[in-house]
Amino acid sequence: MKLDYIENINAYGDNIVRLYDFDKAQAIKFLKILNQTIIIERKQLELSTIKFIESRNCFLTLKITEEDNGIITTDNINFYCEMTSQGYKDMIELIQPFCEKETKGYQWLYDIDSLTDFLFSPAGTW
Repeated sequence: MKLDYIENINAYGDNIVRLYDFDKAQAIKFLKILNQTIIIERKQLELSTIKFIESRNCFLTLKITEEDNGIITTDNINFYCEMTSQGYKDMIELIQPFCEKETKGYQWLYDIDSLTDFLFSPAGTW
């Protein structure tokens, strides 16, 4: 599984942070870590600390906040995904189909009006 940042993906200046290049087994592992750390333990999760995730040009920390803000950054290297507990529960639901069968599909992990979207895509495409 790889993590990277791509800027200016369209004419509106939108950006994405994406998790890609993974199979069903890694999707299952990621879902379990996300659920355990964020939902159960209520701790923040730095994705570069997960052994099977390769951070290519950025770092992403998931943390629980009072409102859903999506992914924010000040330097385009260190990113923070700020979501409520319910926002992360919704994210887990969106990841679940990737844990059930191999697919080439993709999923945007939240629907918030922000400059940076969060893409979950085995093939890296959208």
